[in-house]
Amino acid sequence: MPDEVNVAEAVGAALAALGVRQVFGVIGSGNFAVTNALVARGAAFLHARHEGGAISMADAYARVTGDVGVCSVHQGPGLTNTMTGLTEAAKSRTPLLVLAADTAASALRSNFRIEQDLLVRSVGAVPERLHSAATAVEDVTRAYRRALAERRAVVLMMPLDIQAAMTSRGDVPAAPPRVRPPRPADAAIAEAADALAGAQRPLILAGRGAVIADAREPLERLGDALGALLATSANGNGIFAGNAWSLGISGGFASPGAAELIAEADVIVCVGASLNMWTSRHGRLVGPTATVIHIDDDADAIGAHHRADVAVIGDAAEAARALLAELERREHVASGWRNDDTAAQMRAGAWRAAPYADASTTTQIDPRTLSLAMAERLPAERTLAIDSGHFMGYPAMYLDVPDAAGFVFTQAYQSIGLGLGSAIGAAVARPDRLTVAALGDGGALMSLPEFETVARAGLRMLIVVYNDSAYGAEVHHFGPQGLPTDLVRFPEVDFAALGRAAGLEGATVRTAADLDVIAPWLAAGGSPALVLDAKVVPTVVAEWLEEAFRGH
Repeated sequence: MPDEVNVAEAVGAALAALGVRQVFGVIGSGNFAVTNALVARGAAFLHARHEGGAISMADAYARVTGDVGVCSVHQGPGLTNTMTGLTEAAKSRTPLLVLAADTAASALRSNFRIEQDLLVRSVGAVPERLHSAATAVEDVTRAYRRALAERRAVVLMMPLDIQAAMTSRGDVPAAPPRVRPPRPADAAIAEAADALAGAQRPLILAGRGAVIADAREPLERLGDALGALLATSANGNGIFAGNAWSLGISGGFASPGAAELIAEADVIVCVGASLNMWTSRHGRLVGPTATVIHIDDDADAIGAHHRADVAVIGDAAEAARALLAELERREHVASGWRNDDTAAQMRAGAWRAAPYADASTTTQIDPRTLSLAMAERLPAERTLAIDSGHFMGYPAMYLDVPDAAGFVFTQAYQSIGLGLGSAIGAAVARPDRLTVAALGDGGALMSLPEFETVARAGLRMLIVVYNDSAYGAEVHHFGPQGLPTDLVRFPEVDFAALGRAAGLEGATVRTAADLDVIAPWLAAGGSPALVLDAKVVPTVVAEWLEEAFRGH
């Protein structure tokens, strides 16, 4: 083998040695060589139709697997096309590495030339760079380790002149060392135990930090010791799946019964969740006299959105174990509220039991009826990926997920159009599960090129479009104020036909009976993917919408 290779080859080899096995992206001349080098060393590559889709695929893949998501793009427009999805990943602290070609330092007049470092930094991501041929392997290793250890979205700039330069083959980089989670201070655990000593109605509220820490088992044992009820933030959804004392999602998506019980909690143990306005309904779900114990491994997160009475800095799972051990040492006896009355209140107040006036007609289906009917027809082992928009509460409220890895909710930046890319990344990560992509019509049209990607990749996926021919959030927010909404209403689109044109199956849903198409499709293996164009009643207003615009 030659002693020297070009830098692009060396970078691809280094990433493969570091463990990269899946890459998403759009190929151009600037990232052609490095992507091929990765593929030659065993990495799978899924070519998206737009970089905006590719970045969301890598983001969701990382969320579902816990690995570093990798996205490869061309310089200039290839990178700028990722900006919305990159911002989402940066705000969500997704471990993500973007391999972005860059213009040579001497190419001052290149059409592709922009200040890529400044652009990346402006959206909260971390710019890294291949500085020279001699340091290239060290540079890419540093970028990968930062993405993994710091859980950051990192963009590695790869100037074309450096990619083409020759470098020694060098040593294969070692896999990054495992970063051990930080244990909380004993004094903080003692203070938290003091706060829990007299709790009559304790609540454990887990967020994405608890999911990342794999904290379900110690948190459930802590809940048992306290007699606590359990709830999650939206991004923690699924961590307590199947637990009889789980209230589900707190905040705007909370069921009537869950919201009532959460507001009655006298001590809230908030674990790896920000307790922001969405999770707390602008603080109204946290009783004025409730004690808040906030556990997070990021000191800046403690009390950032809501007051914290007790601060515990540390890993969610380590903190739960330490707190449980302290309670056992004190011989704490649970006095909580796990009893028959509470269980009955939980059952009666759940979304599936909540009564509503079905607004369905012969030509349009109530989105609540649609969601309930899908829940009855879909396998329990599924991944649910939800785009942003007025519709998004319905699948979150009515469609259960088997665990936290089964729920992908890209809402940190609150952009529509990321859901289908996220669903593709999740489907690649978990091919053993049916992936359900829940989209609004606006977001579906933004991501329409990726219909072809779903077909080409042969993904087992159900794409459900909640189609009200409008930007529903704006219609329902501004319409009642007497303002014109013509600019956010659109002609009806046939998504079933668009799906078939891209090589997918397609069906139109106007009644619950139209969903019977799901059973034979599943029986046939679920491939090609199925697009359901659900013509939903446009006058039904989501329960969470008032919260969304409060304070805007």
